[in-house]
Amino acid sequence: MEELSGHTIVCGYGVVGQRIVETLVEHGIKFIIVEFNHDVAQKSRERGYNVVEGDATSSRVLKAAGIASAKAIAIAMDNDAKNLFTVLTARDLNKDIFISTRANDRLVREKMLEAGADHIVMPQMSASEEIIAEITKQ
Repeated sequence: MEELSGHTIVCGYGVVGQRIVETLVEHGIKFIIVEFNHDVAQKSRERGYNVVEGDATSSRVLKAAGIASAKAIAIAMDNDAKNLFTVLTARDLNKDIFISTRANDRLVREKMLEAGADHIVMPQMSASEEIIAEITKQ
């Protein structure tokens, strides 16, 4: 694995994480993936991506992903509790990192802000707002 600095850490390589990685590649932004599932991590490596296999809530795993020198972290797992704990861990390890995460619940969103998240996306809310915006145009 190449030495990274000023990179983005992508936690979770599911549907959302894959789209984030595609966009990072399109823009030439350095990144590393943190993925818990062995098979998914292996497939990501086969695509030539830098991958740390493990739980993104772990300080050890985030340190292995170079969090101390990372510019940003995209927390894209489909589990609010894990995302919140990863926000807490990331902020503890790097006070200056830009943290973007997803949340499914409004109460968790508030906790993520308190924990130090800089940007929070609520996929269900975004989808419903887009649908309503289109329906109300008719």
